Amino acid sequence: MKDFLPSSPFFFRIIKRAMVLLVGLLLSLGMVVPAPLEEPANIATVPNPVKAAWFFLWIQELASYSKYLVYAVLLVGVYFLLLPYHPGVPEAKKAEWLPRDQWVVNIVTIIGFLLITVLTIIAMFFRGENWAFVYPF
Repeated sequence: MKDFLPSSPFFFRIIKRAMVLLVGLLLSLGMVVPAPLEEPANIATVPNPVKAAWFFLWIQELASYSKYLVYAVLLVGVYFLLLPYHPGVPEAKKAEWLPRDQWVVNIVTIIGFLLITVLTIIAMFFRGENWAFVYPF
């Protein structure tokens, strides 16, 4: 343990400085760059298709297949919350990217990330009028 530096207070000082810089940058950008909002809703002219915000598009894509897939999203969310306590996965001794002894957590996380990314791309670029598949190019 001689080659380790204690995380408190050294690491947390870096985290606090980075957080202050990030919040300051976001606040200054928020004052300068206008939000990309659309005009107020008008029931007489509804856009087709109505798409959710980009970070919810993957859920909208899943809901277009079946309304019951929302429950699968909730179950996967609970599974990800409980993933560190998965039986058979040893406790992490030190922080490292994709440790070999936690391959179950690594695989599940990477598959979840790829699935969300693919569903978001499909919903954003390959859905057209009446939520039909279209070729974007």
